[in-house]
Amino acid sequence: MNILIAPDSFKGSLSSLEVGAIMEKAFSDESKGFHTNVVPMADGGEGTLETLIYATKGKKVRITATGPLGEKVSTEYGVLGDQKTAVIEIASIAGLTMVPLEQRNPFNTTSYGIGEVILAALKDGYRSFIIALGGSSTNDGGFGMLQSLGVTFLDKEGKPVEAFGKDLRLISKVDWSTLHPLIKDCTFHIASDVENPLCGETGASSVFGPQKGATKEHVMELDQQLLNYSQLLHKENGIDFQDAKGAGAAGGLGFAFLHLNGKIESGAKLVAEATNLPAAIRKADWILTGEGQSDFQTLYGKLPSFIAALANQHGTPVSLIAGSLGKGYQDLYKDFTSCHSISTGPMTLEESFNRAEELLYQETRNIARILHITKGS
Repeated sequence: MNILIAPDSFKGSLSSLEVGAIMEKAFSDESKGFHTNVVPMADGGEGTLETLIYATKGKKVRITATGPLGEKVSTEYGVLGDQKTAVIEIASIAGLTMVPLEQRNPFNTTSYGIGEVILAALKDGYRSFIIALGGSSTNDGGFGMLQSLGVTFLDKEGKPVEAFGKDLRLISKVDWSTLHPLIKDCTFHIASDVENPLCGETGASSVFGPQKGATKEHVMELDQQLLNYSQLLHKENGIDFQDAKGAGAAGGLGFAFLHLNGKIESGAKLVAEATNLPAAIRKADWILTGEGQSDFQTLYGKLPSFIAALANQHGTPVSLIAGSLGKGYQDLYKDFTSCHSISTGPMTLEESFNRAEELLYQETRNIARILHITKGS
């Protein structure tokens, strides 16, 4: 029996690679009659770089860049197995988890380091990029990144502004002519499932700002800053991306990449194509996927739902294993053959995280036992 294991990460406890390895061991321990194929997945958020490098037999390049608070941090970019495509993960350069809880404030964070990593990859000869947008700590419209790529931002006195969120309000003039000349030779594939515009009630500041430490008062100010900023870029470039789908992703980094001729694509779809997931699904007799928390929202563009849709095209059964099943999980039966929680009883979130490997193994082995008996009969 051919088993395809294609999980997302269990955020806060296990990466998608770790989840895949645990699931595979459970099947192997139950019966040597299973033929397992592990394809770790991601949707453009944290873990996308690792997933793509693993799947394509690529490599990582270590680099020092500016972190979200302006400090120097050790980070990396990836190179796919084609040796032509660089992968940059925002979460590992300007990520929210890189900022201590008590210091989270989008006025004090910057996307500057992202541009530094792009320039380093350019220097190494790469012109094709996959950008994993999820997990940012910033709400600067990507102007910090654009500044590090050479775009000039001046205040009303004609002086260069700094590159933090609080400096966005000081920008009075933008000079795009100073952009690094090689950027025009690059292609940017933006992995993101966020469709929010840059500004307004569904924009970057209103929807994602509070997660990054913004108060209600901050949200209003941040939104106005992004509106003024977008109008300045519109005046400079003659292009208005403010209401484009995905412009509000990663605190407006989607907006900035659109100005670099970037193409925003479904993160799950982009990773699926890079890992050749559709071909693996065609060969599978049963599919397992998973995520940390599953509920009715899983059906709205989350990675397991994307995998289930592909599986259903081929009539292949697909089981979902989650850290927990939340409100409305019964709706998932429309797409999934079965849904499972790894929880074995009342436990704290901390205990669930600490025991995630053990609990995931046991629940996966339960599924393997059922499939083994079914196969045998």
